[in-house]
Amino acid sequence: MRGCGEWRALENSEFYKAVVELEEDKVLSILKKRLEKGEDPYLILEDCKKAMTTIGEKFEKEEYFLNDLIIAGEIFKTISEILKPKLEEASEGKRKLGTIVIGTVKGDIHDLGKNIVKILLEAQGFQVYDLGVDVSPDTFVEAVKKYKPDIVGMSCLITVGWKSIEKTIQRLKEENLRDKVKIILGGAVVNERIAEKVGADAWTNDAKKGVDICKKFVGAD
Repeated sequence: MRGCGEWRALENSEFYKAVVELEEDKVLSILKKRLEKGEDPYLILEDCKKAMTTIGEKFEKEEYFLNDLIIAGEIFKTISEILKPKLEEASEGKRKLGTIVIGTVKGDIHDLGKNIVKILLEAQGFQVYDLGVDVSPDTFVEAVKKYKPDIVGMSCLITVGWKSIEKTIQRLKEENLRDKVKIILGGAVVNERIAEKVGADAWTNDAKKGVDICKKFVGAD
């Protein structure tokens, strides 16, 4: 007879498999059961992230195609909309923390990690201005001027984005804006060496850790 932990592991595995296989009805059915059991929405989001990463790998191997990515994106959007109030409920009572401008840098159109971070930041009480993907240095600069954020978050999952990060920070310096914001980098190809080279304040490859860093930036750790 299976114990509670075994049943949960099985259910999580089924959820992951259903997302990867783009079975939306099954995904939503399992999601509903997990929430009814009072499962931590952050854990569900992490399972979703793993599944979406696998989908991305399948696309790179040409096992999945553009249409599959579009379907996966819609499934993730639906899951996000369902989880968002649960995440906000888990953070209920927390004061508004600060403002952050985020975007995937010029030359990169990946947005899964950025979207997950956005959900977590909003759940914690941050005002998030999402600039989308393939964001130019000048667009980041104009957003900083307009929204006056505490933090600028730049996502980068491919190495060609390194130059975009460097140019964006340089443009912020030229406009005398660099010292007015904290800069955090995120994505599979960023690391401590890259962060130091471009002059960022922090970096991470983990969404939840990224949120914790942003909270420290605004004195809310």
